[in-house]
Amino acid sequence: MTRIAATLVIGPSAAAREAAIAGVVDEHQRTALILEGLPDGTSPFPSPLPSWLTIVRIAPGCICCSGNLTMQVTLNRILRQHPERLFIGLVNSMHLPQIRQFLQQEPYDKWLSLTSELTA
Repeated sequence: MTRIAATLVIGPSAAAREAAIAGVVDEHQRTALILEGLPDGTSPFPSPLPSWLTIVRIAPGCICCSGNLTMQVTLNRILRQHPERLFIGLVNSMHLPQIRQFLQQEPYDKWLSLTSELTA
């Protein structure tokens, strides 16, 4: 099984995080984005979205402090689509080590290969 390259994205605003992702995304890879927080009304991604790109937004709130349920459900739905690349945009980087640890535990350790963070 090929593991999915997963990158945590941190930055001061939704627009900055999305712009950072748009700068590195490869249109030749099926890519999924899980973006925490509300968009600011602009997006660097085309509308309608191309078939190789999936974007899912979740409400802001610390992923590790909220019991991970929202992240688990969202991540499980995304993984069923078999993306080749995954970006997770975080509103707050304060608990980055706990979030990385969550993503490195079963069952996600078999699906994901975490990369270095992308900072906007």
